[in-house]
Amino acid sequence: MSIDKDIHQSKFRNEHQRAFVNLIFTYNWATEQLKQFLLPEDLTMQQFNILRILRGSETPLSTLQIRERMLDKMSDTSRIVDRLVMKGLAQKCVSKADKRLVDVTISPAGLALLARLDEKNEEVDQIIGSITSEEAAELNRLLDKIRNSR
Repeated sequence: MSIDKDIHQSKFRNEHQRAFVNLIFTYNWATEQLKQFLLPEDLTMQQFNILRILRGSETPLSTLQIRERMLDKMSDTSRIVDRLVMKGLAQKCVSKADKRLVDVTISPAGLALLARLDEKNEEVDQIIGSITSEEAAELNRLLDKIRNSR
């Protein structure tokens, strides 16, 4: 389907407006697909993002460092980290460098959860599987161009 049919609107001010509406609509659609993928693991997208950040870090991270790396900068990182700790997926300890700060690391249970999800990477890839690798590369180039235009 086209964006026109999906939202029952045939008139747009111009192609830029149509593209912007399409981008927002598609983001929301893809987000819902990812939410459904994470639902069986009782994991939110933000929690998943933080676990991946922690796994990718060679050293413990502060909540500020995690927030800087997050896809959703508006998230309440401290609260999300606390939930991951309560679930046993992350660990917090007092920073050795600065006793006022807390360092966060991924727990063995968090690593195991991500390993299980990694086995389903193809399922996640299929969310946008209707486009080729070349088209995905072009989409990435265009999205980067949009963000770097300002």
